[in-house]
Amino acid sequence: MSEFNEIQIPDRLFFKIGDVSKITGLKPYVLRYWESEFKTISPNKSQKNQRVYRREDIKKILLIKQLLHKERYSIEGAKKKIKELRQEKRELRKNSIIDERELKYIRDKLYELVDFTSSFKF
Repeated sequence: MSEFNEIQIPDRLFFKIGDVSKITGLKPYVLRYWESEFKTISPNKSQKNQRVYRREDIKKILLIKQLLHKERYSIEGAKKKIKELRQEKRELRKNSIIDERELKYIRDKLYELVDFTSSFKF
């Protein structure tokens, strides 16, 4: 997914559909269609009822574009792949929580050791 990583997203919090269209190279009607197909794309609406995308939305759109246009997945195939990627991400997060607990245990034991050894007079 190399092209996905090469696109520069401007350093802003929010983007209108025209901005997203320019960044992704997709027509606004394609973006609106993908919103209906991929529930992971869910821009908020402004007070004027305009779509307001976040950086995360744009990253998801670029991933979908990569899957559909470059890797030639069908829409259903792309949905399945995204689901697999989310599951992998959850697994990594779950494993990292275990690692964080282990690191916290080791850190606490090291602090205990430092406290214990600091009571000695050398």
